Order: sequence, then structure tokens, then C-alpha cells
Amino acid sequence: MTGAGVTTIAGVIVRSSRQLAVPVLLSCVLSCASALAVEPTTNAARNIWEWRDGQLTLIAPEAQPSTQPANDATLDEVDALLAKQQHKEARKLALQWEKANRTSPLRDRVLLQIAEAFYQHGDRTKAFFYCDELMDTYPQSSRFYDALDMQFRIGDSYLSGYKQRVFGIPAITVPDDGIEIMYRIQQRSPGSPLAEKALLRTADYYFASAYFDLAGDAYAAYVRAYPRSPLVPRVRLRQAYASLAQFRGLRYDSTPLTDAKAQFQQLINDYPRLSAEENLPDLVERIDTTFARKWLVTGDFYRRINKPLGAAYSYDEVARQFPNTAESKEAGERFDALPGAAQQSALVAREAVAR
Repeated sequence: MTGAGVTTIAGVIVRSSRQLAVPVLLSCVLSCASALAVEPTTNAARNIWEWRDGQLTLIAPEAQPSTQPANDATLDEVDALLAKQQHKEARKLALQWEKANRTSPLRDRVLLQIAEAFYQHGDRTKAFFYCDELMDTYPQSSRFYDALDMQFRIGDSYLSGYKQRVFGIPAITVPDDGIEIMYRIQQRSPGSPLAEKALLRTADYYFASAYFDLAGDAYAAYVRAYPRSPLVPRVRLRQAYASLAQFRGLRYDSTPLTDAKAQFQQLINDYPRLSAEENLPDLVERIDTTFARKWLVTGDFYRRINKPLGAAYSYDEVARQFPNTAESKEAGERFDALPGAAQQSALVAREAVAR
């Protein structure tokens, strides 16, 4: 291989100030062959020769970079201390080593050790930021995923009620920090198993904390992002329950109830075994009963404000949509008590809908 001022001949690097002529090149080959016969090149070093004054001159060996990670007795001692839960001594030793070895190729290792020491001590905010420094500075490190896993454990503990220290005393819960950590994990490692766990943990936290609108959105995002996950049936079930939980009562908007019914019905069609285990058909029937009662409450409202046409339409909807419910019989009785003109208008509206 030849280049501007650099030539490799028989595995030996040759440098020259100008392009070698053919006769000189032939001389180089013969000289290199002689050199190689006397001083063979090894994997540990490559000889560098330079063409000077009509002959090859040995300049210096080119050291080969080591591919094996170096060991360090101090860091091994830190690992031993952490294994014994002696985090105070381990943290002091690791911080001293890190301060004295800023450019060491083992710095990613000591950063993770410092994070682990702070984690054991209970200062998980500092542990988080040391993990962050490791991943920002050494994105190709073999310890990247270990740092990310520690951040997941920190976020999970925050969502589980772990109290952050203030002046060394556990004082306040920081669930919002836990949510932020789970989001950052998904950004750092999208599509990974840990990102999947982070998204699901976030959704479960919202559900357990009664933030049902956010829970429904998070479960929906999980289904979109991981459609082949074996957890999808259970996630969709939680999503449906989150929709149902957003229904506030008969006098409020019925959109969450409509969404929940559609989601439960889809689960019945897609997962018959899960449907039987969770008794979803009965749940759908109870939702229908709730719809019927809501129509009754709406009809009563129109009757109170002297709007018989609206009342007749509402009562008739109960009989039309939910004929096999107790509410249907009650709606029929109230419908019969309305003026005939209102009844007739409601029946005409029903026929128009049927067409």
C-alpha cells in the first residue's frame, strides 16, 4: 500500500520525503527482506523505517494498543468493600482514586463504584448523576447498561415512596423525579428491555396513584411501542380499566364509559381466555346498565325543565338500546306518562335512526 510519503513493504512501514522511484523501490524490497530476516516483526511492535541518504534507517517501533482491560488493586478493594456494604470506606477510596486518575481508561469503572457507594448510603440523587456522567462520557463502555439499570432502580424506588435525604435525613418523597428518570431511560436506550420496563413502571405508577388519564395514555403508548410483548393483553386490560375509572358519574360526560366498553369488547374478541378469567362479559353488561341509568337521569332532567320531547327521546333510547334491563321497564312507564305529541315525536325519531 502506498500513500503520500508512506509506503508499507512486506509488513514494514517505510516513510520517504518524495515518491519512491522503481529502482529505489526494488532496493527497498531487498533491504526490507534482509531486515525482516534478521529482526522479524511481532504482534507487540511494528518497526518503522525511513529512507535516508539512499538507505533504510530504523526510526522506532510502533507500539500496539492493548486490547485487554487493565486491573487495579485499589478498585478491586473498592469492589470488596461494596460487597460488604461498607459504602463509606468504599466511597472515600473511590473518590480519591478518581481524583488522581482523571484520564485513566478505568475511570468508567470507578464512576460506577462511586454511584453504588452513594446508592448504598441512601443519597440516590448523587448516585444518579454519577451514572449520568458515566453514560455521557463513556457511551461505549461495557458498564453503560449497569449504570442504566442502577438509574432504573433509583427511579423505581422514588415511585415506590423512597424518601430523599435532606441534610442527611430521609425527609421528602420525589415521585416526579422518578417519572423523569423513567423517561430519560427510554430516551437513552429506546427499544431496550429496560426502556420497556421503564414505560410500564410509569404506567403502573399512574394507575396506582389514580392518575387514570395519564395511565391510559401510558398503557396505549406501551401497546404501540411493544405490540409483540407477551404483556400486551394485561396492559390492554389495565388500559380499559383506566378508561372506566375516568367515568365520574351519571350526571357527567359518558365518553370514558363509551371508550371502556369498546376496549373491553375488543378484549373479549381477541383474548377469550383472559375474558373468561376476568369475567369481562358481565362487566360489559354492568356498563350497559350504567348507560341505561344515565339515559333515565337525562330524561328526568328534561321532564323537570318541562321539555317533554327531550324526555321522551331519552326514555325511548333506554327501551331501544337496552331492552333487557330493569331500567327499560322503568323508562317505559315514564314514557307513557308523557304527552302523546312528545311520544309520537320520539317514535318518529326512532324510525328515522333505524333507516
